[in-house]
Amino acid sequence: MSQFTPYSIYGIIGYPLGHSMSPLIHTTSFQDYGIPAVLVAFPTPPEEIATLFKSVRLLNIRGLCVTIPHKQTIIPYLDYVSDHVKKAGAANLVYWDGDKLCGDNTDIIGFMEPLQQKKLPADYRKVLLLGAGGAARAAVVGLQHLGYTDITVTDIVSDLPEALAKEFNLNIVDWKDRSKVEAQIIINSTPLGMKGKFEDQTAYEKAWFKGKGVAYDIVYTPYHTRFRQEAEQAGWESISGRDMFIGQANAQFKIWTGKELSNNAKQAVIDALAG
Repeated sequence: MSQFTPYSIYGIIGYPLGHSMSPLIHTTSFQDYGIPAVLVAFPTPPEEIATLFKSVRLLNIRGLCVTIPHKQTIIPYLDYVSDHVKKAGAANLVYWDGDKLCGDNTDIIGFMEPLQQKKLPADYRKVLLLGAGGAARAAVVGLQHLGYTDITVTDIVSDLPEALAKEFNLNIVDWKDRSKVEAQIIINSTPLGMKGKFEDQTAYEKAWFKGKGVAYDIVYTPYHTRFRQEAEQAGWESISGRDMFIGQANAQFKIWTGKELSNNAKQAVIDALAG
């Protein structure tokens, strides 16, 4: 490649951005394929979103990963959104199709992938979803796509599950009664357990895991969350948010480049999280 090949710029937007793995996974993969591109962090306060999208069009930024709190607010700035965005009410990916700026949601694909790979027993039918925010919506769309119909949702903010339950025909339980729900699949879509001030917390106590099942934590930093460790100690299987993260990033990279993430890029994230 001549040194004059212009670099394509991709970005990740969120606020605050913290320790995002997106620059690592995407930039490593661009390099492995010899694609002259780099993905950089753009911490963007909510009041700067309109300016950011002017810049994307002006500077021809080739794509964006989108994280909290922008997944809903960016939708009006796009020329087209996919069915996944409409269903989840959120977009985590911005890409160009010709001169149209488009949005997609790869969280749904990323969420489903580890569940499909596990080939769970047929009698794992009941799902308890802890948390009713943006990540929960993607989880619900994915679960229903996989044929799960018995889903109970709960959240520490008591009025949050209502809209979700109404829209997707879910059951609701009070946060304080969540241990009473019989479930073989329990999903943590709250920030409890995440690196930082919530790290020593869990949304579900160890003593509550009964029988056999699978505990799926959407949180992926740290890799060994308290929720997953305690589920495994109780004899349950667990799925890490790392698998969902790599899955959704792989789907993003595919939309941008037509290629799967390089194995080296996936391993870089696994190593960084293990670090």
